[in-house]
Amino acid sequence: MGPHPAVAAIRLAVRRVLHDILTEHGTHRTAEHPPHERPSPPLVLVACSGGADSIALASALAFEAPKLGIRAGGITVDHGLQPGSALRAEEVVLRLRALGLDPVESVAVTVGRDGGPEAAARDARYTALDAAAERHGALAILLGHTRDDQAETVLLGLARGSGIRSLSGMAAVSGADGRYRRPFLQLDRQTARKACMAQSLPVWDDPHNADPSYTRSRLRHEGLPALEKALGKGVVEALARTAQLSRDDADALDAWAGQAEAGVRDASGLLECAKLYALPPAVRRRILRRAAIRAGAPAGSLFARHIEEVDRLITGWRGQGAINLPGRVVAQRQGGRLVIRQG
Repeated sequence: MGPHPAVAAIRLAVRRVLHDILTEHGTHRTAEHPPHERPSPPLVLVACSGGADSIALASALAFEAPKLGIRAGGITVDHGLQPGSALRAEEVVLRLRALGLDPVESVAVTVGRDGGPEAAARDARYTALDAAAERHGALAILLGHTRDDQAETVLLGLARGSGIRSLSGMAAVSGADGRYRRPFLQLDRQTARKACMAQSLPVWDDPHNADPSYTRSRLRHEGLPALEKALGKGVVEALARTAQLSRDDADALDAWAGQAEAGVRDASGLLECAKLYALPPAVRRRILRRAAIRAGAPAGSLFARHIEEVDRLITGWRGQGAINLPGRVVAQRQGGRLVIRQG
């Protein structure tokens, strides 16, 4: 008798991602080589909070990795935001080791305040995960985001009015050199939970996920149920499809902007307003955003309204003054050129 359908689904998703990682890195099993000539097996880590999604992912990685000659390890991040968080992190470490993962570690971080509590926690978490990947020499880190998480991300982007890139949600592959992989973006949250139940794996339900003071929590427990009540089942699936379609469009526009940018700069490298004006707005604004980030504006703090203000220096020029952007970056029009630099 085969595994429970939910267990089979998560294992298949992880197997496909591991195959992709091996193919991309040109790393394969080397059984034909003498033992003294074989390179050390590649390492893939799983980021695990102890919740159902990441525990299901950890169990699937532990099952599939050895069959492909991959070492499987785990990292849990202690954000220090709740009483007993250090104890919870140590419990997750024990659960990961019980699954057979090695190396396994808990990393404590200090969460700042920039961008709000959710964004600050996310920034601290990814900084810790990046450092762990470098420290252990891992090829990739698997993340347990599901189709439900993707739907929430799309709605949050829509609410912010941040454009098509925000609507594209989370990428299946992201980070430096494709470090982060999300095998579960096509699977719903219940599949992960059922997989844990079928394997009798204990999970931890983060109380922050039910705390109405967090925007994503309100969306999860109030917003999405209300949409499904009004529009019927299938909202989550539709939002996930929207994310993929939006990502395809955004990638194409980004590529177009990258190709067009060289043609709108003068010999000294300054942006020429007349040439920018001739471009489609979606392409022009991407060039402006890249220029602002290159000048030192933090990408996470640079919103659509900032780029729209800079865009008006080109499309609605009335002699207006400089535009102040995050990161002490200033954009101003000078003699038909757009100058974007730190003030």
